[in-house]
Amino acid sequence: MKQSQFERRHQDEWQRFAERLDALERSRRKNAAGDGFAEAYRHICHQLALAQERGYSSYLIDPLQQLAMRGHQQLYRHRSQFAAQLLSFVLADFPRLVRSEWRLVALAGALFFGSLIIMGTLVYAYPDLVYSVVSPTQVSDMESMYDPAARRIGQATERASSTDWLMFGYYIMHNIGIAFQTFASGLLFGLGSLFFLFFNGLMIGAVAGHLTDAGFGETFWPFVVGHGAFELTAIALAGAAGLKLGWALLAPGARRRGEALHMAAKVSVRLMGGVMLFLLIAAFIEAYWSSMTWPQPTIKYWVGAALWTLVTAYLIFAGRTTHAPD
Repeated sequence: MKQSQFERRHQDEWQRFAERLDALERSRRKNAAGDGFAEAYRHICHQLALAQERGYSSYLIDPLQQLAMRGHQQLYRHRSQFAAQLLSFVLADFPRLVRSEWRLVALAGALFFGSLIIMGTLVYAYPDLVYSVVSPTQVSDMESMYDPAARRIGQATERASSTDWLMFGYYIMHNIGIAFQTFASGLLFGLGSLFFLFFNGLMIGAVAGHLTDAGFGETFWPFVVGHGAFELTAIALAGAAGLKLGWALLAPGARRRGEALHMAAKVSVRLMGGVMLFLLIAAFIEAYWSSMTWPQPTIKYWVGAALWTLVTAYLIFAGRTTHAPD
């Protein structure tokens, strides 16, 4: 293709991209690049490569190089802003948000951890009580998973040969399903979140009490103590996010219910962003650390205690300084 034909074909596209760059370079707004910018930038780079390959004159190549350089600067700028926003959310905004919703977090935590502890204690004292909330088949599966003779603890027999990477993916999907169910059911005026917090607490407590009574505590507790810091906390926080939605529907105040729900959803969705992060960390620990049998239980208990301390300190103290990243 001749240079003149190439110019005529793409001249309008170059002009639009240049105008967009001018607007971005004048703008101070974050994420001003918007949709389609990266694709338009790739088109410019491709056309520059074609022009160089075909030996077009510097009269064409030099302006295209300038457009590509300016586009790269804008793309890097906005990606850097996104990374800074993400870092700010993780280091400061999320724990601040949890503290600002401490009433709902406390309610969700009391219901979830309270039912877990009470049910675990009752099942340990009265072993047959486990069958009131867990089926015999599920009990048998749990016993197989935490059998001290297993090569890798916490994996059912049919999954024993799976790779750590596959287990990592399985844990993510399973835990996110529970968290999203607990969160989304809050739209039933909060009753769904209350139910799933209570139900999940009963289920986990019943299993913990039964396995401890059955003599599998030496494998069960070292397995769960590490990733449980992030996983169990995430379930409670997902419940708090769901209760936020439910409360907006029950007590919208001076706003209309739709408006109150919209405002609450902004907070709840951000809470769920932190929940997803916690579940990702929990899945990683569960797949690559918790299931290992070579560390002594004492080591796992110390690691677990450190992780619980870390989660607690993070939610209580992170983001309290006035110099959090922008």
